[in-house]
Amino acid sequence: MSELQNNYAQHEMYKHLCTRSEEHQFTSDVHNKSSMRRYVSKKHLQSHHQEQALACDVCKKIFMCPSALKLHVCSYTGEKPFTCDVCNKTFMMSGDLNAHLHTHAGKQPFMCGVCKKSFNRSCTLKLHLRTHTGERPYTCDVCKKSFRYFNSLTLHLRIHTGERPYKCDVCKKFFRQNGALKEHLRTHTRERPFKCDICKKSFSQSSTLKLHLRTHTGERPYTCDVCKKSFRFSNSLTSHLRIHTGEQPYKCDVCKKLFRRCDSLKVHLRTHTGERPFQCDVCKKLFRRSGALKVHLRIHTGERPFKCDVCKKFFRRCYNLKVHLRTHIGEQPFNCDLCKKSFKHSSTLKLHLRNHTGQLP
Repeated sequence: MSELQNNYAQHEMYKHLCTRSEEHQFTSDVHNKSSMRRYVSKKHLQSHHQEQALACDVCKKIFMCPSALKLHVCSYTGEKPFTCDVCNKTFMMSGDLNAHLHTHAGKQPFMCGVCKKSFNRSCTLKLHLRTHTGERPYTCDVCKKSFRYFNSLTLHLRIHTGERPYKCDVCKKFFRQNGALKEHLRTHTRERPFKCDICKKSFSQSSTLKLHLRTHTGERPYTCDVCKKSFRFSNSLTSHLRIHTGEQPYKCDVCKKLFRRCDSLKVHLRTHTGERPFQCDVCKKLFRRSGALKVHLRIHTGERPFKCDVCKKFFRRCYNLKVHLRTHIGEQPFNCDLCKKSFKHSSTLKLHLRNHTGQLP
């Protein structure tokens, strides 16, 4: 057995001594001292170690035994002494290797009694059960928000501390989570590992693919309680609710115009800055909005995805189809307040108003 594996065995024993015990007393082998506390006192355990508390040289975290510190250091060195004989994947802890081996054997021996979902580790099942019980045992001391998982609380605390320990080596940007850094790196590598099986479109994030699939399934899980309109995305519902409340929380500092959505303000600001960040690769024309570029590209591709069900005519833009349909249904939604004449198009109404004002074109 290697030194690290021996240290791991010691650490597992140490962790075992420190686990909560709700049903049994914990009895110390050193002098038969008992404790009915949920957690064994660190001070009591430390009295049985000659070593003083040890600190990690990198992050200054304190450990009570050398084996715990050495395992922690592995998170920086990347050393993983436990190897899977099937796929050669390596692990820092033997427990993680044992759980991984279940994936090869097809075993998921731990089943949820509520939803029958199975897991390859008992600890994963224990955490899963909190989704049914609603238990959130970890609370932030700053804002009192509670969490199901300890690591969720750890990540949340960085909002208050401002800690961003993960750095992009390309652009030097910092992140609170390692996963956020990994996703960010794909903006540099252009990697898109998540592919839609239906339309073959690729995405850099699994969550984006999940949302995209709703365009194929038609799923709209978010419903407005006021008008019952449904939405694919939660932020779309949030923005929609402001139509009913009248809330416009985003304000332009230049002209003081208010907006319901942050992205609407962002696009609006380009009217002041003149920024046009979206360029056509064919004719080099610039646009303020990505949607405008997308519509423009159809001039080059000839794509006309919007079809009139009455006369089978095709259109490049949904709006053009909407206006065209008025020729079939006779709708004239734009009314002159002076003579009550109606028009199909707002532009026609605008021209008509010059007859009353005498304004020259």
